[in-house]
Amino acid sequence: MTSQGDRYQELEQQERILREREVELRLRKMEADIHIPNASIHQTIKHQPENSSQPWMKKVILGGKLFALGVAALVAVRIASVLAGILIVAVLVGVSYKLFFESKNHNF
Repeated sequence: MTSQGDRYQELEQQERILREREVELRLRKMEADIHIPNASIHQTIKHQPENSSQPWMKKVILGGKLFALGVAALVAVRIASVLAGILIVAVLVGVSYKLFFESKNHNF
């Protein structure tokens, strides 16, 4: 009789042989798929939109958007500068009022 260790090694060897056969079969199948003689090759083409006859129109629209963005930025800067000026004047008036007109002690 064979021992348990021998039986275990024999099973492992058979398992290894089966795995090797499976790998070989897979490789043969992959090679057969790669080397198909009647493989159809399709020529690809770039998709052309229908309105591609007027490429200048896209440039005009892009230029208009850029111009509008520039105008909006200038308006935003003007508004911010006016608000900053009003805030500065208000702070100066408030500080002047506190210093000169709200003083309780007049020790002149």
